[in-house]
Amino acid sequence: MSKFVKDLITDQLKRELNGVQDLLLVNVVGMSANDTSSLRKQLREKNIKLMVIKNSLARRATEGTELAPAFEGSDGTLAMVWGASDIVALAKEVVRLAAVKEFDKFTARGGVMGGQPLRPEEVAQVSKWPSREEQLSILLGQILAPGAMLASQLTSVGGALASQIKQKAEGDDEAAASGEGAGGGAPAGDAAAAEASAEAAPEASA
Repeated sequence: MSKFVKDLITDQLKRELNGVQDLLLVNVVGMSANDTSSLRKQLREKNIKLMVIKNSLARRATEGTELAPAFEGSDGTLAMVWGASDIVALAKEVVRLAAVKEFDKFTARGGVMGGQPLRPEEVAQVSKWPSREEQLSILLGQILAPGAMLASQLTSVGGALASQIKQKAEGDDEAAASGEGAGGGAPAGDAAAAEASAEAAPEASA
C-alpha cells in the first residue's frame, strides 16, 4: 500500500473517530459474509459502528489521542466498534452478541475506556455495570422518592383529619337530634300540669 493511500485512509479514520473517547476491539475472523452482514445490521440498530482495519493504520490515526492505548501490543487486521450511549452500553451489546450462536466467532479482544486499555475479561466486567440510561433511572428514582413519601404522608394526614371532622359532625348531629326529642316532650308536660292546677283552683275557693 502506497504512502498516499495510507494517508488517505488515516485521514478518513481520524474523521470517523473524531470525538470518540471509548471503543472496543472485536474479532470477526472466521465469520461468513452473511453473518458479518447480519452482525453489522444489529449493531447499527444500536447506533454502533464496526470497522475492520489494519492495526498499523489504526495506530497512526489514533496517535496522541485517548484511543491510542487500545492498539498497543496488537497486530494484524482487527475490527473495532464504537458508539451506543456509552462504553457500558457498548460492552453490553458486544457481550450479548458474542453469546449468540450465529456469531460464535465474534468475541471481544479488548479496547480503551477513558484513556485506559481494557483486556477482554475487563470488557465482560464493564458489561455488568449499569448503563447511562439505567444510572439516570436509578438517580431519578432516588430524587422522586422523598417527594412521593412526603405526598403520601400529607395525604394520609389529610385523610385522617377529614375522617375525624366527619365523625365529629355526625356526633353533633346525633346530639342535636336527641336534644330536640327531649325538648319536644317538655311543653306537653307543662300544659298538663297547668290544666291540673286550673281545675284544682276552683275547688280550693269553694
